[in-house]
Amino acid sequence: MSDCCKPTNHSESVLCPSCNHKGKRIQLITLKSLLLPNALVKLDVRTTYYFCSTPSCNVVYFNEDGLIFQQHDLKVPVFQKDENLDTPVCYCFDWTRRKLNEAFDTDNDNKVINSISTHMKENRCGCEVNNPQGSCCLGNVKAYVKSLRAENVE
Repeated sequence: MSDCCKPTNHSESVLCPSCNHKGKRIQLITLKSLLLPNALVKLDVRTTYYFCSTPSCNVVYFNEDGLIFQQHDLKVPVFQKDENLDTPVCYCFDWTRRKLNEAFDTDNDNKVINSISTHMKENRCGCEVNNPQGSCCLGNVKAYVKSLRAENVE
């Protein structure tokens, strides 16, 4: 498997057919790992797929030929598209919004980030097969904790 936490250098600009926002190129292994069987049989492995992170768009993956996969086609909820408290923010180490809220309430949010960082340094993460966006979850965790801090200041 490739290193999920290293930045990728894809400058392609392919737009989601549903919301017209730019998609992020995604590895085929992510789709193979996360699509339900009835969606997996439709996968065309000869094409490039993209991830749509737009919260209001139900499309998760798409290709330039118009094939789309929606949230109901995946084994896991998509953090960017599902606001449920039990939706993972960090898929590898099971940090949901609810657990991050609890850690924030007990001033352990930095311990969570440090713990995830340690696991990453030890090469324990598998974001490319666990996280629907196919890349490192730590940015999502940090952004979510930052939003909790901003709410707490208001």
